[in-house]
Amino acid sequence: MKEIFLTTLRQSATPPTAFRQAAGELSRLLAAEASRLIPTQTIQIQTPLSKATGARLSHRVILTTILRSGLAMLPSFQELFPAAPIGFFGMRRDEKTAIPRLYYQNLPKITRDDWVFLLDPMLATGGSSFLALEILADAGASPSQCVLVSIVAAQPGVDVIRKKFPALKLVMGAIDPSLNDRKFIVPGLGDFGDRYFDTVG
Repeated sequence: MKEIFLTTLRQSATPPTAFRQAAGELSRLLAAEASRLIPTQTIQIQTPLSKATGARLSHRVILTTILRSGLAMLPSFQELFPAAPIGFFGMRRDEKTAIPRLYYQNLPKITRDDWVFLLDPMLATGGSSFLALEILADAGASPSQCVLVSIVAAQPGVDVIRKKFPALKLVMGAIDPSLNDRKFIVPGLGDFGDRYFDTVG
């Protein structure tokens, strides 16, 4: 199913309504995939008929997202982790240099024991996620318990992130081979935010 939703997202003829639906469905799949990385502990429970063995998460989950595109992924992760605190990064990429500029951040208190998900639909150069991960590490997050989740990533961006944060977990819908001269992912799907929110960049 992942490939089917990706196909819908990639097609230039896909209208905003279908794009949003596919983004939501793919985000649910990625949320389920990412959740399997979190350790669980065995517990004993009582069913209506007898005792049984169950499981629960061993750690608190924190959701963080890069505005604005990351908002598209957030509802699917909230469905899976309804009690998770949520943090936000506001960043804008310079169109000439492709260097991200942080203009806003609001994070919950983070400890080394927490598992932190960073939602960034398009990992191109890796600059925005790189900056967010540095801030998360400074705020107390353990890189080995951080999960970067993207719908589409470019291999150059993945390489940048892996080099700096080798213990980081990555969950990707697809990894495309390259970037064009405007630092857009190729083949990619265009500007995710503009297509999702039906705006002009």
